[in-house]
Amino acid sequence: MNSILEGFIKAFSLIVQLDRELLSIILLSLEVSGIALVIASSLGIPAGSILGLKKFRGRGFIISLSNTFMGLPPVVVGLFVYLLLSRRGPIGFMALLYTPSAMITAQTILVFPIVTSLCHSAVISVDPIIRQAAVTLGATPFQAALTVIKEARYGILSGVIAGLGRAMGEVGAILIVGGNIAGYTRVMTTTIALETDKGNFELALALGIILLIISLLINIGLHLIQRKGMVKTIR
Repeated sequence: MNSILEGFIKAFSLIVQLDRELLSIILLSLEVSGIALVIASSLGIPAGSILGLKKFRGRGFIISLSNTFMGLPPVVVGLFVYLLLSRRGPIGFMALLYTPSAMITAQTILVFPIVTSLCHSAVISVDPIIRQAAVTLGATPFQAALTVIKEARYGILSGVIAGLGRAMGEVGAILIVGGNIAGYTRVMTTTIALETDKGNFELALALGIILLIISLLINIGLHLIQRKGMVKTIR
């Protein structure tokens, strides 16, 4: 019991003192997850909007595929990206394996279907009358589509935040493709796993506390967005 308490005290000490190693790991985690989220959202929001607004052959299959990939096992993604970036892989010549770029690639693949599926759900939940009213008032098809997307913005933002949560908590895929190299590809989740195995609970606990705080902030943001969207719907 005393050792656990001592570990928490040392962990809080690392946070208060702004330990250099701790800060570098946190910043790299935010950088990797942030870039992956931007890329996934840039692709996922248009893809989800098209799936929600357009009817075309194969649409149902793509929606089912996107929903299935939301629960894609991270280690499978890690294996796929590893084979893709390895020396014998199709783009192995780029030498991206065991770099932050490889970690961003893996996280982007994991986040993309989440953003796409939740964006699609948000768009199709918009009342069709809104689109019809926009067309009646003289809006072009593109302008009518933008009107629908604007109405679905809270649901879309919820999808983006959910994607960020998935990225921040990821460990399996980035451990495979990043290698957990100290000072280069070591992020919060992989460091927690490594330091726990080594018995260095101070750093693991400090990072765990930071990760919990980030997760709490993400969930608070998601709740506020959903609440605001519900209030707007009621009005």
